[in-house]
This record gives sequence, C-alpha cells and structure tokens, in this order.
Amino acid sequence: MTTAPLTRRQKQILEFFRAYTQEHDLSPTLEEIAEHFGVNRVTIFGHVAELERKDVLRRAAPGVSRGLQLVEQDGERGGPSLPILGTIAAGSPIEAIETPESLHLADLVPDGREVYALRVAGESMIEDAIADGDIVLIERRETANNGEIVVAVSPDGEATLKRFYKENGRIRLQPANSTMKPIYTKEVEIRGVVIGVVRRY
Repeated sequence: MTTAPLTRRQKQILEFFRAYTQEHDLSPTLEEIAEHFGVNRVTIFGHVAELERKDVLRRAAPGVSRGLQLVEQDGERGGPSLPILGTIAAGSPIEAIETPESLHLADLVPDGREVYALRVAGESMIEDAIADGDIVLIERRETANNGEIVVAVSPDGEATLKRFYKENGRIRLQPANSTMKPIYTKEVEIRGVVIGVVRRY
C-alpha cells in the first residue's frame, strides 16, 4: 500500500515505467524517463525518490542503472520482479558482465532475503540439475557452508558457479560434472548461495 496519494506527474511516470518494462522486459533508466517527459534527470530523480518512499517503486539492485522495479499492489498480476544481473559461468570462469533483465518470481523468493538471479552458461553443474540456460536464484551472502552451491569470484574478477568446500588451508570449487576437474584456490569472494533454479522448456 502507498503511504500517500500519487501526484499527477508521479502517476504518469509510473504508467511510463510499467509500459516500458512490459515492452522491453527491463526497467528504464532515469535518463530514459527524463527524455520521455522532456525534463532533466534531477527532476526525475526527485519523483522516483518519492515513488520509492511511497512504496510504489523499489531499488532491487543498488548501483545498477536499471535496478528499479515496480512494487505490485494487492490484486495486481505478476508480483515483484527480480533483477537478472548477467551471466554466470558453469564451466571455465568468465568475466561477470551486468546485462540487467527482469524476472517475476514472487512466489519463489523467501521473505526477508536479498535475492537476485543469474543465467547459467555451461554444463559444469548438470549433475546437480543445473543446466546451461537455467536461471539460478541467489541469496546475497558473503559466507557459505561446505557443500553449498555458490557464486565464487576469484581475485582477478572471474566468476563461476560451483560447490564450495574449505579444506586443508585451501578452497575447492567442485563442479557437478564427472568429466570436469575441481578448481583449487587460496582465496575467493563469495557473492551468494544458490537457493533455487528456474528452467524454461
């Protein structure tokens, strides 16, 4: 529920935001909203801040230019959306690149957790039923327990999806594919832990 009525301009911004998201399957940037209404970015920033305060928009991914999402009200279809921030390797590590999209997964996201989504590229996790093209739901965490499937980032910035094991003073990133070898490293940054998988057929 909103805490206060929307102004005419706020309603117009919200209508544009909804239409743009439905057409492009991702949210508009502040620059695109400003261009549409013929005003400057600062003006739009103020309106968007008010829409966030009124719980109509929320910033799902801080720092991401398309990180805003609609907060669906009671009775509206679809529910809130998750940001798909890019592609994660499930084979050899690759550079993580942000290419934001949106995914409606309200029923799959536990309340109170910060969750985002990544699209899997590769087959190193197929024996854990995570295949190339799947979308994994990631709970944003900086630590993991042995055996959990994690988003692991190496010191040189390469990201991969593997099972995490800390053993004998080193870290083992274990693929779930008997044809592939584990990755051993002394240091790794955990960006989150897998809590679900979505697959389209």
